[in-house]
Amino acid sequence: MLRTAIVGASGYTGGELARLLCNHPAATLTVATSRQYDGQLLSKVYPHLRDRVDIICRNLGSAEIIDQADLIFCAVPHKTAMNVVPAFLDAGKKVVDLSADFRLKDVAVYEQWYQPHSAANLIADAVYGLPEIYREEIRSARLVANPGCYPTSITLGLAPLMKADIVDPDTIIIDSKSGTSGAGRAAQVGTLFCEVTDGFRPYKVGGVHRHIPEIEQNLSALAGSPVKVSFTPHLLPVSRGILSTIYVNLSREATLNEISGLYQKMYGKEPFVRLLDSGSLPATQQVRGSNYCDISLNLDERTGRLIIVSAIDNIVKGASGQAVQNMNLMCGFDEDAGLQQAPLFP
Repeated sequence: MLRTAIVGASGYTGGELARLLCNHPAATLTVATSRQYDGQLLSKVYPHLRDRVDIICRNLGSAEIIDQADLIFCAVPHKTAMNVVPAFLDAGKKVVDLSADFRLKDVAVYEQWYQPHSAANLIADAVYGLPEIYREEIRSARLVANPGCYPTSITLGLAPLMKADIVDPDTIIIDSKSGTSGAGRAAQVGTLFCEVTDGFRPYKVGGVHRHIPEIEQNLSALAGSPVKVSFTPHLLPVSRGILSTIYVNLSREATLNEISGLYQKMYGKEPFVRLLDSGSLPATQQVRGSNYCDISLNLDERTGRLIIVSAIDNIVKGASGQAVQNMNLMCGFDEDAGLQQAPLFP
């Protein structure tokens, strides 16, 4: 069995990693770190894991983690990851980092949107962990930068069009909505029950959300030329889920059948992308608890604008599920190992 560690096990992504790993046929959780809950059972921190994940959280140093794990999930905040990942790699361990520290290839761009980078020499070695696009690179990677939740839903929604070069790159408008778990588990006024229930609001409006450079990096790589987007996120009064509605103008005339063919060609055999039939629309409750990304295509014949809608569970395909999918590829396991559960509904 592959020995795995979760560094930062008490956050939502850490807890979700533990839930997914307890069902994995070829991996076992041997280390769960937490400063806040040092000495406590992870199943006390997350009671839904009772009798399934009976591991004690420890506040361990890098050397102790290295001795007990073969692959390490870093589920710690930005800036923290860059401080611990180098030691893991130097010890020959494989790492899946769920922070943003190794996603952006341009160090200057990272430092503009986040903070100074203390391990910039590792950025070139990091593979962006979106399996539907970088599967072969992930298989041979030692460091995988797990994608952000919004960029996952948006990149998967647009990738076939960008590769086919049929989008006017100056017309991409993205309207995304996320559940409150995307803000993390730490208490803050903006995500208190009374602040979010019975309401719906945008945030980080005006091109200031930190996922924008990641989205633009992904789309530019697919298109082979610079792409800029207008992106506005919104906070939903739900715990899980991301729904992205993406509006684009095409650079040439194309029928919906032709466009659907591009998506079928790219995603037809993908285990975790579901292309919906015409007339069906994604919904967050239809992917809840699963590693699926549901996508629909809709052509507004009046304006000629194509509308793509994608839905994911932000903690699963948008974070921990995708991290396990990446682990599977890095370690030669079946790609869907530990991820075969159907969505939870209602």
